Amino acid sequence: MSYDLNRRITAEALGTGLLLATVVGSGIMAAKLSGGNDAIALLGNTIPTGAILVVLITIFGPVSGAHFNPVVSVAFALRRELPWRDAGIYIAAQIIGAVVGVLAAHLMFDLPLLQLSSKVRTGTGQWFAEFVATFGLLVTILGCLRAKPDFVPAAVGLYITAAYWFTASTSFANPAVTLARAFTGTFAGIAPAHVIAFVLAQFAGMAVGVAIANELWPSPVSPSAPP
Repeated sequence: MSYDLNRRITAEALGTGLLLATVVGSGIMAAKLSGGNDAIALLGNTIPTGAILVVLITIFGPVSGAHFNPVVSVAFALRRELPWRDAGIYIAAQIIGAVVGVLAAHLMFDLPLLQLSSKVRTGTGQWFAEFVATFGLLVTILGCLRAKPDFVPAAVGLYITAAYWFTASTSFANPAVTLARAFTGTFAGIAPAHVIAFVLAQFAGMAVGVAIANELWPSPVSPSAPP
């Protein structure tokens, strides 16, 4: 069943909003309950994020593809599996949904709605971590779509759960998530001045991920696909 553009962008906005409400909300709850132990707080932030991705991709995947991420939408456009016009609209919906999700988390925990983060996330290691995290995410999605499409929700949830811990940046791997998290002064935040470098690293990781995926699993409509 195919869905019209209005339904697809609604799914993208709603899914991204719920994702950010989970990322930020679980970060707030984890910080409250961890007693200052950052490892426990990170674990409390990781598990809900991985879990909600499984749920969101399962329910919204049939509607919009459940991108919730500008680099994923651009990747599918590069592979000619999504029109560029639709990709641009997806990205706008993702960004709006992400910011609304952050505001919803603040509202749930009785925090000021409008905040700016002061959390330092910068440096070569952090930037390379975002490159690796995004590269791995794209390879996970594109490889799983070819090998076992029904496993994509679990694969993405498991990958992000792992990447929270094996990357120095805790795996944002998503420009909409990165931008929205600049608007929270909580555990999950990132200082606005550090957003651009993260986003550039994410798009670089996406570009390499798509190039590798095109060699390993050519899209049926990509120029590299066999006739």
